[in-house]
Amino acid sequence: MQDKLFAIEQKYRNLEESFADPSLLANPAEYARRMKEYRALEPTVLKYRELCEVLAAMADAEELLRTAGTDADIKALAAAELRECKEAEQSIRRELTVLLIPRDPNDDKNVLVEIRAGTGGEEAALFAADLFRMYSMYAASAGFRVSVTSANETELGGYREIVFMVEGDGAYSRFRFESGTHRVQRVPETESQGRIQTSAATVAVLPEAEDVHIEINPADLVFESCKSSGAGGQHVNKTESAVRLTHKPSGIVVECDQERSQFKNKDMALKMLKTKLYDIEQRQKEDEIAASRRSQVGSGDRSGRIRTYNFPQGRVTDHRIGLTLYSLDAFLNGNISEMIEALISADTAERLQRQNET
Repeated sequence: MQDKLFAIEQKYRNLEESFADPSLLANPAEYARRMKEYRALEPTVLKYRELCEVLAAMADAEELLRTAGTDADIKALAAAELRECKEAEQSIRRELTVLLIPRDPNDDKNVLVEIRAGTGGEEAALFAADLFRMYSMYAASAGFRVSVTSANETELGGYREIVFMVEGDGAYSRFRFESGTHRVQRVPETESQGRIQTSAATVAVLPEAEDVHIEINPADLVFESCKSSGAGGQHVNKTESAVRLTHKPSGIVVECDQERSQFKNKDMALKMLKTKLYDIEQRQKEDEIAASRRSQVGSGDRSGRIRTYNFPQGRVTDHRIGLTLYSLDAFLNGNISEMIEALISADTAERLQRQNET
């Protein structure tokens, strides 16, 4: 661990020194890349420096204990200092062990979130709208920016499908565990006899693909302009500003209709397409991992039920980690940090266990 930490601090110092190079300021992209790497290393470096200070203090206490002679007060003081230093050392080393676990390379990226109504008809569409509202409120509280790229709204205000981008540092790290099937148990607004119905919606969270990751041959694209669709509105079906892109090799079709400018819609549709292609590439890599690892919290498997929202009992349960919170109203109002932190902790513990086994 010591050698690894020393190498990390040296890299951190090198990056720090590079910022004084005037030529770096002339290359904004490289400057941003180095600054991003610098900030990612900072928590580990600061904790390592804290460890070095504790080790130095421990050496001083040991030296004082050896040279105290028969002075009982000095010996007692040195022994107490040594105990405190050893406790601090153990605590810091535990924190460093976690910090040294390799981060997901996508953690700092923006994310594309897709919510689709599943089983349950109109009630499922209304639940999809509830999920979108929940994520939007959470994103706002966390300092992220949400922009809708496409939406297929129902007459009752639900969504058959809604796709939106969440932008901000660390967006993927906060949303990555939301992929999966979300189930709701409640009395639907459309139910006249008060019977509880179980409906579902699926959530897909895709890290935004950067140009360096995905290259698309323009000849593989079919571009179509079309009229906006939806439940109604002043501009619906009046102008052909909406865009549909088809990627012939994969068969993927994406649409964007949220901007009045066809150029902006085309740009966003291309970004969505790259993100979907990048997700396919990432999942193909994941398929090479053992099934036992794919079944863990961080697998991103969207085929199984991950969470149940039970209205009669006012609870929400995440089935992957067995956590139940009896604060459903607050949860649906965007207060989902406790659940997210628990999922991150479970994933960290699993990765730490795997690291110790290798």
